[in-house]
Amino acid sequence: MNVRRYVTALAVVLLGLAFPLGEAAHGVVTEGPPTVANLLFGWIFEPAVVIPLLAALLVWRYAVRRVNAEHPANPVPRIRSVAFYGALLAVAVALDSGIDRYDTVLFSIHMVQHLLLTLVAAPLFALSAPITLLLRLSSPATRRRWILPALHSHVMRTLSFPVVSWLIFAAVMWGTHFSPLFDRALEDPFVHDLEHLGYLVAGVLFWWPAIGPDPTPWRMSHPVRIMYVFIQMPQNTFLAVAILNVSQPLYPHYATLVRAWGPSPLMDQQIAAGIMWLFGDLGFLAAILGLVVAWMRHEERETGRADRRADVAMEAIRSREAVLADRLADERAAKGG
Repeated sequence: MNVRRYVTALAVVLLGLAFPLGEAAHGVVTEGPPTVANLLFGWIFEPAVVIPLLAALLVWRYAVRRVNAEHPANPVPRIRSVAFYGALLAVAVALDSGIDRYDTVLFSIHMVQHLLLTLVAAPLFALSAPITLLLRLSSPATRRRWILPALHSHVMRTLSFPVVSWLIFAAVMWGTHFSPLFDRALEDPFVHDLEHLGYLVAGVLFWWPAIGPDPTPWRMSHPVRIMYVFIQMPQNTFLAVAILNVSQPLYPHYATLVRAWGPSPLMDQQIAAGIMWLFGDLGFLAAILGLVVAWMRHEERETGRADRRADVAMEAIRSREAVLADRLADERAAKGG
């Protein structure tokens, strides 16, 4: 990666808020400028977000407790519940905190929202292994009749195929940012919600075969998983650079808003591109590092198993040698007698 471009993008992110507002005529923003306080504590508590998240939390707790009660010797790993709750928290922060109050006002805030959905919530959902929990919770008849056929269906096999899931994620990112859909989502709350759902679903599909412990029709080796995630990072960089180099605002909604504070629409757009570039690449690099560590631990476990198998085989050889030695000794004793 070009270090100079990273420094430039960082400078855009840090200094962008100092630039004046450009001319606009779409509407008047009544909110004041974003601050740490109103971003962290300006929660909206939108029922359409809170109710599904609360329902998911309660269902997960019920499922984990039931599985743990039925299988006390093999409970659900606590780290998976931590990942699931972390995913719910990331979705809540993205869609219900002060961030959501500014996503249609500042593209840079909107970009933070999207990164939370695709690079925080989505991988945490994948790491929580919800399919495994569902399989353990269900009866054998339900698994055979409904769950396993769904997992092995043609649609699921297609969507979970790594090449397809990689392309879906890239297509969603490019297709939303460089199409009228993005601006339409800023004007229509229903389309906006569908956009968020699309980011989350595309993110889960992308991360599932790479880091998810859930069963999948396609199993990749650890080196292939690392490459799978690694080649998504340049795609993120190219998209960010493409947005950064646009010489005019991409979205009329932001261009025509009247704000008495903050960066111009073009500078705000450049800040958003810098956020995507810097923090997006950092997210992928963190995932790659985690995959490398997982690969090393896998190799250690395989080496340990191989050593144990070798020890068992050697012990069997020694036992056969001892038996053979005793037999030969008995035969010599019999001949001598």
